[in-house]
Amino acid sequence: MPTLTAALRAEYESLFNRCVINPSRAKPVNDLVRKLIGNRARYEAVSRATGVPWHFIAATHNMESSQNFTKHLHNGDPLTARTVQVPKGRPLGSPPFTWEVSATDALGLKKLDASTDWSLAGTLFRLELYNGWGYRSHHPETLSPYLWSFSNHYISGKYVKDGVWSPTAASDQCGAAVLLRRMAELGEIAFKLPAAVAAAAQAVPRYAMKKSTDASIVAQVESLQRWLGGFPQIFLKVDGVPGEKTSNAYKTVTGSYLPGDPRA
Repeated sequence: MPTLTAALRAEYESLFNRCVINPSRAKPVNDLVRKLIGNRARYEAVSRATGVPWHFIAATHNMESSQNFTKHLHNGDPLTARTVQVPKGRPLGSPPFTWEVSATDALGLKKLDASTDWSLAGTLFRLELYNGWGYRSHHPETLSPYLWSFSNHYISGKYVKDGVWSPTAASDQCGAAVLLRRMAELGEIAFKLPAAVAAAAQAVPRYAMKKSTDASIVAQVESLQRWLGGFPQIFLKVDGVPGEKTSNAYKTVTGSYLPGDPRA
């Protein structure tokens, strides 16, 4: 299975940050998002049972079965029987199935749970894997429409059926990342911090405009500054002072200022 490398993580984060919904598609995107938010309670019920964030379940539901609660989350087959398409014969047991039972099975089959990396990059990685790695493997010049259709990152190129590629065909389905982007713009969702960020956040020093006289705290600040400087477009002097510039950089990466920052 493909792995979420540092380079791939940076790519997902950059694409999401630069994602702009095509103006001509703004209304249908808003309509889809409003409907997803309206059914949030059902997605959250499955989220509580599986540990998978509700917004991942919602975006997948839109992609796989057009938000239809009478179809399997696995592939859009009807809930009145086990799935016929791949993955075939799911869920185990006797039909008909409730949507919640089917969705829980689909997510478990993908080995998705609370321990999965549900950071921004981790979420987009899992969504792309859900649909398959065909675009990256065989047509890397085209970003997957499963993620980016209806945005500035996608124009054309798609599989019109299994194994059949058309460079001129264009997806008429809104991409999952685009849905998440709009939800984030509305303040409806937030992504978990990557494990490395969370670890650094636990040891983050307090805001201060002067260097501490405690050598261990200075070392802690310098370590944080080096780590922040590894992110794109962050240029930070490693001086051991957790002041305004360090706090600004920390907010860019984590969404919050340093503890003790008067702007927090």
